[in-house]
Amino acid sequence: MERNMTQHYRALIGGEWQQGRRGSFAVDDPATAQVVAMVADVDVSQVDLAIEAADRAFDRWRRLSAQERCDLVLLWHNRLQENRQRLAELITLESGKPMAESLGEVEYGASYLKWYAQQGVRANGQTLPALPGGRRPMTVKQPVGVVGVITPWNFPLAMIARKVAPALAAGCAVVIKPAAETPLTALLMAELAQEAGIPDGVINLVPGSDAAVIGHRLCTHPKVRKLSFTGSTSVGRLLMAQSAERVQKLSLELGGNAPFLVFDDANLEGAVSGLMASKFRNSGQTCVCANRILVQRGIYDDVIARLKARMAALTLGPGALPGTDLGPLISDRALTRVEALVRDAVASGARLTMGGSRSPKGERFYLPTLLESVTEDNPIWTQEIFGPVVAVTQFDTEEEGVRLANSSEAGLASYLYSDNLPRAVRVAEALEYGMVGINEGIISSAVAPFGGIKSSGLGREGGQEGLEEYLETKYLCLGGIG
Repeated sequence: MERNMTQHYRALIGGEWQQGRRGSFAVDDPATAQVVAMVADVDVSQVDLAIEAADRAFDRWRRLSAQERCDLVLLWHNRLQENRQRLAELITLESGKPMAESLGEVEYGASYLKWYAQQGVRANGQTLPALPGGRRPMTVKQPVGVVGVITPWNFPLAMIARKVAPALAAGCAVVIKPAAETPLTALLMAELAQEAGIPDGVINLVPGSDAAVIGHRLCTHPKVRKLSFTGSTSVGRLLMAQSAERVQKLSLELGGNAPFLVFDDANLEGAVSGLMASKFRNSGQTCVCANRILVQRGIYDDVIARLKARMAALTLGPGALPGTDLGPLISDRALTRVEALVRDAVASGARLTMGGSRSPKGERFYLPTLLESVTEDNPIWTQEIFGPVVAVTQFDTEEEGVRLANSSEAGLASYLYSDNLPRAVRVAEALEYGMVGINEGIISSAVAPFGGIKSSGLGREGGQEGLEEYLETKYLCLGGIG
């Protein structure tokens, strides 16, 4: 990741660090809104060069043994661990999240490299029962090919690791388009991959300000056989349409609108702790944040009292300062959007009982906010808030709670708190979501499949399922065996 004293960063194409043919774009610190770096702004011709470099590298990379590839992925994991502080500082600088969260993201992201370094050697085919006529059927697993990777700004390290680790372990080469808001962490990751010995061209990184053009090219270039995208549902639909002509393999992790149900038989302190962990992580800017809080009527006042006390104790400030719980929102646009959501929610009948305004800490800081009496016809009910806003409603029966929870086109993450085991199982099975946290607010793990249903996407990341996303199953039929 070459840079000079003015903090200019370059793209990585075929093992070479290159300037952007469109010049450079600025990256700022959300806590201060000050520009902290200029990054190469690639054009579509450079995207083509990166794809061609990945295609050449793929032919060599796939021919390595699975163990050789996975050993290199493990070395990359080690380099990330050795540079955890440096990486965390970059994450905080460009995303604004508190340092404790940034360090946690490095650990979390690195865990995917370690997991797939161990799992990649287990991409096994099968020998099937013999067929009539002396035929022997079998299957083999082969890498998909060149993979386009488009990642969001809210987890600039973890989202790359979650996609690229299984791709490399499977034998694929990648072209990564990081979010324009947070490319610096991605560039350092690529530098560390080079230091780990991953061959030139296996990882290419094309930062750019024109996401639409880069995304379109990754969908339409004939040598890109798969696209993995994390981002909004609207952009996911567009990419899916662009990929349709070539029937490109897709993994889409799209928007969420997570319900968080608290039943009257729950451990209330545990439920509020789980809600705080889920809702306020990265200042509410994650796709699996608790978004719609549903509390059974008999415990409502108790839960709200506990929640207000915990929210009032949160410390806002720049992520680099010790003791910070909540950092800024990522951009002026993000803050303006959250303000508008809260304003419209109140205009539609919600009660603002805490927060609801900008904080004096800085231009992009928004106070922890509590909205009560949020009905399902309130516009905030259908929106992914992406901010430190808790929207709460009450329900009476288990059936009503499940119906309210499922009243969304999103189907990514959901949460329920109940100490009644039969109820917990019933509700978990009834929730129309790809993931369910049962008495737990933090659910992501390298060992488990991450992904949604309905309009929240296609495919899974993490676990053995994540490796399968980058493999094709080929059937071989051997005749004349006798």
